[in-house]
Amino acid sequence: MTVRTSAGTIFKVSAATPATFDVTGYGALTYTPVGEITDLGEFGREYSLVTHQPVGSRGTQKFKGSFNEGSITLSIGLDTDDAGQILMKAASLSDNNYTFRVETQNGDKYFFQAKVMSWKVNIGSVDNITTASCSLELTTSANGAGIIEDLFA
Repeated sequence: MTVRTSAGTIFKVSAATPATFDVTGYGALTYTPVGEITDLGEFGREYSLVTHQPVGSRGTQKFKGSFNEGSITLSIGLDTDDAGQILMKAASLSDNNYTFRVETQNGDKYFFQAKVMSWKVNIGSVDNITTASCSLELTTSANGAGIIEDLFA
């Protein structure tokens, strides 16, 4: 494998929940592409730092605590006729988890559930494209499944 650009990456959304939180369950869903995304940001599991400082040794011991799958802020060129953007805006008004699929140009796929926490329109100035930003909070299933990877071999 070699490095590559992000060009050609496709971001898709589904209102459905997978039957199982694995590649098969996520792969069985139908997704709607979200158009005009200009920046997908970053995502991935991050652990909380837990420290213990026994007075006898004076040293700080470090442990991994709970984990969080993170958040994503999408930058989007606003297209009010785009089916994916319409679904994302609807998701921002819902308390439900939505399902997402990110597919890179080489075929790697990342699946996850998230709550759409905001949908904001930015008109900008005369020399700007009208944009939207959308923030997602990635969630974890009851059995601890978070981001599921299906890496192209």
